[in-house]
Amino acid sequence: MNPLQGGIAVITGAASGFGLEASRIAARLGMKVVMADVQADALELSRHEIEGLGAQVLALRTDVARAADVDALAQATVQRFGVPHFVFNNAGVGAGGLIWEHSARDWDWVFGVNVMGVAHGVRAFTPLMLAAAGADPAYRGHIVNTASMAGLLNPPNMGLYNASKHAVVSLSETLYQDLSLVSERVHAHVLCPYFVPTGITRSDRNRPPEMADATAGPTRSQAIQQAMIDQAVSKGRVTAAQVAQFVFDACRDNRFYIYSHPQALAAVQTRLEDIMTPRNPSDPFAAKPEIGARLRADLHGR
Repeated sequence: MNPLQGGIAVITGAASGFGLEASRIAARLGMKVVMADVQADALELSRHEIEGLGAQVLALRTDVARAADVDALAQATVQRFGVPHFVFNNAGVGAGGLIWEHSARDWDWVFGVNVMGVAHGVRAFTPLMLAAAGADPAYRGHIVNTASMAGLLNPPNMGLYNASKHAVVSLSETLYQDLSLVSERVHAHVLCPYFVPTGITRSDRNRPPEMADATAGPTRSQAIQQAMIDQAVSKGRVTAAQVAQFVFDACRDNRFYIYSHPQALAAVQTRLEDIMTPRNPSDPFAAKPEIGARLRADLHGR
């Protein structure tokens, strides 16, 4: 039996991708489900679906980059259902291109959602979960933060996204260590997926007007990276539903690191060897030099 059975789940980015799939699993586990997403129309459709699975649902439009929105989400959760047993800080956006070509608003937007969205979730929900654990010896809580394999690697032409996801990995590892100092019943986990078909490749659809970039359009490097990511994601064989199940399995087994593609850890090992040797960063295209050659040629305009 999954220890989350019959508990309370809070899931951000719940209208699509990993968040929607996690909501479906939570419903099947008999959990009360709090669904948060910035896209109101998609969230409403998802709410109807999850209610159709028999779950009690609270759906709230939430911009996780805004502290007040996440505070309101926590307050509404406690008022409606109580303290959650599962918090999935999952909302995220993508960005590609040469690192110096991103505008200040690009940095604000991506870090606002990917990093501060997780930080706000940790800040708002962790004290509630610790208090619940202190009051009830039977309480168990799990906080899962969505990072990426880009949080363990540094692929070129993805610097802004890489930096944001490295921050999430660091935040999550520190959360794990901090929680171990004060509780044996509230646990942290970090999800590091690779290329999985989700809606993150079209993140701009939910970019707030105040975060819009005033430039004429994407740079050459950004357009190239968008095409490469679209192709890689479209060929992904691991589904969002499988990744969501990996998340719940990790909570059941109390495993911190959650990977969608364990085979990608070979590149992580190479990076760690670069750091420890020390040596200059290895060629990320060593196994597939034709991809690196094509990217260099495209960026040079040849």
